[in-house]
Amino acid sequence: MIAASASCFAEKNVNTSEGDVTLYFARHGKTLFNSFDRVQGWADSPLTEEGIRVAKYLGEGLRHIPFDRFYTSDAGRQRETLAVILKQAGIVNYHNTELTGLREAFFGGFEGGFNAEMANAIAPILGLKDGAAIFQKMKAAGLDVKALQDALAEADPKRMAENYQQVKTRTRAALAQMVTEVQASGAKNILAVSSGTAMQIMVAELTDNPAKNKPLANAAVVKIVYHNGQYSVQEMGEMKYVEAGKRAFSQNIQ
Repeated sequence: MIAASASCFAEKNVNTSEGDVTLYFARHGKTLFNSFDRVQGWADSPLTEEGIRVAKYLGEGLRHIPFDRFYTSDAGRQRETLAVILKQAGIVNYHNTELTGLREAFFGGFEGGFNAEMANAIAPILGLKDGAAIFQKMKAAGLDVKALQDALAEADPKRMAENYQQVKTRTRAALAQMVTEVQASGAKNILAVSSGTAMQIMVAELTDNPAKNKPLANAAVVKIVYHNGQYSVQEMGEMKYVEAGKRAFSQNIQ
């Protein structure tokens, strides 16, 4: 995994006079639609056994962090992932705040279809041969997330898919809301479960780390610190928490 930069960007929409806030954003665990390689934005499907297992690993890996507040969108896969994480971490009687701004990007007429078909439709707009070229560049972090989401919106036959600016606006508003709420309560650490593209777009302009253009693995973590009116992306797509939890499981720590 590419090491994350700690680039800082000013944020004017939250209270800069209060204390620091650390936000851990996790992508949900693997779902049924993920297994079928189908497009899953506002469409939803439950976690698979593998998805539950990886969420447990993440919960074990995050066990040492004293979380104060918890957030997801209204998507079942995100709520289910959070519940598995917190059960494994030994956290009970928690309250989850649902923010629709944390939903995955909306893929319009591509929702529920095959990812390969969507990629084939996007490729000509980006001057690429086919969907396979799209996936190759994405895996190499060589395709700008803004260009990709805007091309997807343009290619959508229903003209309903969100463009980059639409996703950025709502995810950044959710980020600011979380920081404001946590500052008001005197809390410090947030755990939020969201989805891959939404998380990428949320931080795309908050870091220079090229890993921001690489698709996030299931249960990958993006760590953001808010300090003195600035967001600093400390970790981008980090899997060390999952790996630590997996090691603990292998040592029979439950």
